[in-house]
Amino acid sequence: MPVRNAIADLKDELTEYRRQMHQNPQTSFEEVFASTLVCHKLSEWDIPFERGLGKTGVVATLRGSKHDSGRSIGLRADMDALDIPEEGDKAWLSRIPGKMHGCGHDGHTAMLLGAAKYLKDNPHFNGTVHLIFQPAEETGEGAKAMMKDGLFERFPCHAVYGLHNWPYTPLGHVEVNRAAAMANVDCFRVTITGKGGHASKPHTTVDPIVIAAEIITTLQTIISRGKDPFEPAVLSVTNINGGTGAFNVTPSSITFTGTVRTYCDTLREKIRCRTLEIAQGIAGGFGAKVDYEYDFVIDATINDREQAEFCASVASSVVGEAHVNLDAPPSMGGEDFGSMLKERPGAYIKMGQAVAGEPLNPCSRGLHNAHYDFNDDLIPLGVEYWVKLVESALPLK
Repeated sequence: MPVRNAIADLKDELTEYRRQMHQNPQTSFEEVFASTLVCHKLSEWDIPFERGLGKTGVVATLRGSKHDSGRSIGLRADMDALDIPEEGDKAWLSRIPGKMHGCGHDGHTAMLLGAAKYLKDNPHFNGTVHLIFQPAEETGEGAKAMMKDGLFERFPCHAVYGLHNWPYTPLGHVEVNRAAAMANVDCFRVTITGKGGHASKPHTTVDPIVIAAEIITTLQTIISRGKDPFEPAVLSVTNINGGTGAFNVTPSSITFTGTVRTYCDTLREKIRCRTLEIAQGIAGGFGAKVDYEYDFVIDATINDREQAEFCASVASSVVGEAHVNLDAPPSMGGEDFGSMLKERPGAYIKMGQAVAGEPLNPCSRGLHNAHYDFNDDLIPLGVEYWVKLVESALPLK
């Protein structure tokens, strides 16, 4: 893993910043601690930046020792945490009750800060680099909010790049997708309103629990019978709420919510329509009413093929070609970097961080797990990747 000495020497400093952010997690559009730390370090290193894009977002700009190429690129890191109570005994445990960096965005921010510091001191590239510190990735709102505030108009990018730590793959391994990387993420809410009553007299009620059960079961036929089996899709009901708490009372209404994951936009719209048709059809047959909400939350992350292959070559120069999987399976998880890729070509890669042979190590735990932690040994690799990407995308001649 050829990490240059000047980057390896930054590890302890960047780890300290990462752990400070880990102790002070804030969720979407509240990332004041992380964005303030970022701005403080950028100021200290004399790197120009603008604050406030997408409310708490920050964009820094670096120019190479030459910048007559006319080329500019964007590197993006997310900053937000999750509404999860952290578990464990590490010294840098979250100090904010009910919140934690359970997805490693603290590490992503530290790595991009490291790239900023190194490139400021070693501007061996021809062009401009915009460092995008993004809020609100977890809710799927941050990328769009920054673009609404003029991200690509104020900071033009010919291409944009993202990365994510991946605790499902060993440290030193990288996964790249030539096209689809992460899925569309949608959510739905269905409220069934029937007629409540005494549980001993079901014939006098319109039982929303039975109706909801019928709808939930039937929704799965959209996946098993309503689409091409070679087209990936997931439909999961994740919450059911209703009832008075009494064992002998049939409630008048019940609500259930869930998520849909797809890659194909046509299928995405078809599932939206079919969930409504099934809910209304079944509820109507029982004499109940349906209130229905369906939101497109996050756009699929679809890599540009040429850019994905470029990123794979850069990653190979860091971890070795044998450790880069260019045919990685796509994930049905979501990533709002997809919104940026709809506006600019680019690619998103996954950098492994799991500790080999230690499945219970916090760095090997899955994302969004209360015991998860970012692997600080990944920081130098991430910084090296960013630096080599800049030097390769904007080469000095």
